[in-house]
Amino acid sequence: MELDFKEIATAGMVLFAVIDIIGSIPIIIDLRQKVGHIQSEKASVVAMLLMILFLFVGAQILNLVGIDVYSFAVAGSFVLLFLALEMILGVKLYKEETPSTASVVPLAFPLIAGAGTMTTILSLKAEFHNINIIIAIILNTIFVYIVLKSSNKIERKLGSGGIGVIRKIFGVVLLAIAVKLFASNIQGLFV
Repeated sequence: MELDFKEIATAGMVLFAVIDIIGSIPIIIDLRQKVGHIQSEKASVVAMLLMILFLFVGAQILNLVGIDVYSFAVAGSFVLLFLALEMILGVKLYKEETPSTASVVPLAFPLIAGAGTMTTILSLKAEFHNINIIIAIILNTIFVYIVLKSSNKIERKLGSGGIGVIRKIFGVVLLAIAVKLFASNIQGLFV
């Protein structure tokens, strides 16, 4: 067991940027207006369990299909690149259907634990120890829960301009992480 606070902080920031719960506040508010109550506890716990489960069985699923972790990490760097570009430029490269209910399905998956998050978790696994990633997942889940519970208050405090600034800052951080992830895993493809 290799507990490393630097790894926890880095993994936590990467997951925070990818999950982008602050940037999702407008979506969460829209869901709440459409369907009423949002099950914050249930969505947070299910998302956390999905992320931890994927940390342990994601590589086996890839092996089953014949993909190594390096290839997945490089592919993940491209996903992170596109997510970062969406955040920085304020454009949508990936269009999702609007969910009809605000239950576990639209919140836990794909909003919190979506494809970008799962790709990131496996990419982090290539660089960090599992225990540090699990702690980062738990810390992010706690933050996600707090944001889900108080999304209306946060929106009123930050305003749309404040949320936009935070989203762009994390977009730049995510872009730098995507470049680092690509650079550190590309050599593994040619070994």
